[in-house]
Amino acid sequence: MMGASNPFGILIAILAAFVWGSGDFVGGRSTRGRHPYQVLALVSITGVVLLVLAAWLRGETWAGPAVLLWGSVAGVSGGFGLAMLYRGLATTEAAVVAPTAAVVGVVLPVLIGAALIGLPTPLQVMGLVAGTMGIWLVARGASATARADSGLGLGLLAGIGFGGFFVSMAQVPGGSVFTPLIVSKSVATLLGVIVVLQQRQPLLTPRDNPWAVLAGLLDAAGNVFYLIAAHMTRLDFAALVSSMAPAVTVVLAGAISRQRVAPRQWVGVGLCMAGIVMIAA
Repeated sequence: MMGASNPFGILIAILAAFVWGSGDFVGGRSTRGRHPYQVLALVSITGVVLLVLAAWLRGETWAGPAVLLWGSVAGVSGGFGLAMLYRGLATTEAAVVAPTAAVVGVVLPVLIGAALIGLPTPLQVMGLVAGTMGIWLVARGASATARADSGLGLGLLAGIGFGGFFVSMAQVPGGSVFTPLIVSKSVATLLGVIVVLQQRQPLLTPRDNPWAVLAGLLDAAGNVFYLIAAHMTRLDFAALVSSMAPAVTVVLAGAISRQRVAPRQWVGVGLCMAGIVMIAA
């Protein structure tokens, strides 16, 4: 985990946000007519296959117990976060659970990063605040009527899971890229498959849902970019900028699917962009 601001690290984190946001947009299409956990399992399996292939092509070998430890912790944490998010989206107010999960998932690594490394410059702190506000507004969506208590608990749990993933991945020793992600994705895949089988849902094949395969490829690529960014710049910077993926999803939804984008979401996109500029300064 780096302790200084690296412009190239910020750029890689932007790539992570773009790829993750594109994956979420594609993932939205893949869930049409399918149970979300079925799609999640196929997305995870696809990611594992891609990462194993990439590790083989790179000739990357296991780098020791630290990779296994932190990769496993990240997999459990990220899988738990997704499970809580999906449960919240299915049973509570999406306009509460989604932004709560997004912001808590950012605040946790920001606080830990500040504790371990120290505060960045005042301008960069302003960038962190602006980016966090932007993520909240983007993830909040168009609804302005959601009850504040509906989904708050599940959103907090989901955010803790996502924040744990960001922090755990940042602890992986430098030089290891694909192998820790293979461990993480394998753990998350196992959890997803168990949930699908418990609900007596059939596992999907790539032929059943090619959109989920594409989402899995993009999700795996986003994980790679985030891990590289976390090795090149501060944990809080890498986590915050990578977490701006919802802004990309919103822009794609408005431009490609012609979905209505609320004014507050456009404000959120603007705050995310301003946050990146201030962080990179």
